[in-house]
Amino acid sequence: MKLTGSQILIETLVEQGVTDVFGYPGGQVVNIYDELYQAQDRLRHILTAHEQGAAHAADGYARATGKVGVVIATSGPGATNLVTGIATAMLDSVPMVAITGNVPCSMIGRDSFQEVDITGITLPITKHNYFVNDVDDLADTIREAFRIAKSGRPGPVLVDIPKDVQQAVTDFHVGQAVSPFEEKKAKEKYIDQAVELIRKSERPYIYIGGGVAGRDLGEEIMKLTEKTDAVIGSSFMGLSAVPSDAERFLGMQGMHGHYASSMANKEADLIIGVGVRFSERATGNTAKYAKNTRIIHIDIDPSEINKNISVDLGISGDIGDTLRRITDKLSERKLPQWQNEISRLRAEEKAIAEKARKANGHTLTPEKIFDAINDIKKENTVVATDVGQHQMWAAQYLKFTRNRTFISSGGLGTMGYGLGAAIGAAIGCSERTILVTGDGSFGMNLNELATAVTYDLPITVVLINNGVLGMVRQWQTLFFHKHYSNTVLERKTDFVKLAEAFGAEGVRVTDERGLSDALKAAVNAKGTNIIEVIIDKDEFVLPMLPPGGSIDDIITEKGV
Repeated sequence: MKLTGSQILIETLVEQGVTDVFGYPGGQVVNIYDELYQAQDRLRHILTAHEQGAAHAADGYARATGKVGVVIATSGPGATNLVTGIATAMLDSVPMVAITGNVPCSMIGRDSFQEVDITGITLPITKHNYFVNDVDDLADTIREAFRIAKSGRPGPVLVDIPKDVQQAVTDFHVGQAVSPFEEKKAKEKYIDQAVELIRKSERPYIYIGGGVAGRDLGEEIMKLTEKTDAVIGSSFMGLSAVPSDAERFLGMQGMHGHYASSMANKEADLIIGVGVRFSERATGNTAKYAKNTRIIHIDIDPSEINKNISVDLGISGDIGDTLRRITDKLSERKLPQWQNEISRLRAEEKAIAEKARKANGHTLTPEKIFDAINDIKKENTVVATDVGQHQMWAAQYLKFTRNRTFISSGGLGTMGYGLGAAIGAAIGCSERTILVTGDGSFGMNLNELATAVTYDLPITVVLINNGVLGMVRQWQTLFFHKHYSNTVLERKTDFVKLAEAFGAEGVRVTDERGLSDALKAAVNAKGTNIIEVIIDKDEFVLPMLPPGGSIDDIITEKGV
């Protein structure tokens, strides 16, 4: 059948199983938006307040559902407004397809109104991108974009479609939803080498990351752990991949990780890294990291092997297949001395936490805030965060029983990410989503409250307000002689009135009882609501590794 390029785009999106897209219209995508109008019974479009919010929403949608997120923007500033969202998805390996319009092919390179080279701009922050200059190539390009986005290590793909290509007519043949490229299987000799290293280990530590969470491989990790009597630590991106209350799970390791997890990583004689990058946030000073420890690194992306940390055995390929084959070849072991050591580390962590509680004279502490959130959230409740102290407190204190219920910007650390991501998660899961944010991050993209309220989305915003840019201020306190340069906000914003102005419900709380009551009311209400939680500006995220430090330099209390 004969269709225009815009019609082909819509039909191909539907063909690929897309039901929801996020975006913002403009002159160079008006043809696409006309077809979205015609197809609104098959494809729901969520109009955000800003293209960056749309990109974050597509990202949050993908993380929460496991599907490919789709965002649409016009040329020029519409396209460039996507850049931060695309980079966020790239660094966290999130499958996304970004569709941009552009000026007609004949006007390309003439500095036309709202013309930018968006494929050139996004080349370093996409898995691949396309400039479609022939309508005959459009359908297959969209299909290939989806296949690339969700194959191997997932990531964003951009497709730029000039206006004349959107208007051109050609034959269209309905295809099938594409499957990811077949993943390479690890060679048997590497499986055998991994098994031998594990058998010789007396203190094994399994370190999981976003590659485990993104592939829903928590069950495979638990089976390997049971066979080896290992303990599990995670990177920030690995949180929620295994249940927080799993017997052998020690929590997040690294710069702001749990003490027991970081110390167990240090004392292990074998680290099995699965779907992780060994980033400096997790390892500290790489020159001092695991110097006397054997390391196995299992990852879908061969470029990650030996990139940040030199390892004894790198296995590139299908992670799930690799884990299953290793586990099948192992006999169950018990390592009582290692487990006794882990018990000691847990006891030390508990004592450190208790000492911190006694020293903290504040009415409402971060731990109490997240205890209250844990009390009211359900097993399938998605929690999104922005970036800063509140993000690390969430990583430390939140409890998860299901994968894909923790959504946050890890690699890029994008302040302003959270509200858009929460919108995407709420759309994708049709469940109440909780956003944990800070006054600094929330100020970046609070315009998306308009989107949440307009679509009557079930989102509860827990806004932790300390009046400062807390994480940077913490660094200034500890390492820059308390030179508080531009981190004390002194803003006059009334967030309760702001919520009401956008059409949401708002409440301010200053104590534990008030927070508990507000949360219970919020999660049982309809639509979007904000709980502003007032805390002291000198609450710190601890433990912490100092800049350039290693696990040996871990800071567990203020002034140390």
